[in-house]
Amino acid sequence: QVQLVESGGGLVQPGGSLRLSCAASGSFASILVMAWYRQAPGKQRELVAAITSGGTTNYADSVKGRFTISRDNAKNTAYLQMNSLKPEDTAVYYCKMRAPGGEYWGQGTQVNVSS
Repeated sequence: QVQLVESGGGLVQPGGSLRLSCAASGSFASILVMAWYRQAPGKQRELVAAITSGGTTNYADSVKGRFTISRDNAKNTAYLQMNSLKPEDTAVYYCKMRAPGGEYWGQGTQVNVSS
């Protein structure tokens, strides 16, 4: 079994910062890609950022220059540093991991950006 545990969500004012973490545990040979998605009320889930095992990153246009994805391969953990947060960043943020055996999702962490 593979488990992803996200943490770091919360309430922040516009312009503020948050750092999300996603720790993977369980039985898997390797982690190919770790990614963050988000889903706002009434909207489809969308890709926010992704990072490969080699460190190649990809970002949604809406977060480029504000969010940074990183990973610690030794800890099987991915991070999402979110700066200059806007109200439209409010959503549930989900971690997804792609391994040779399949894809796995975390339970999500709520991020609220509001004054």
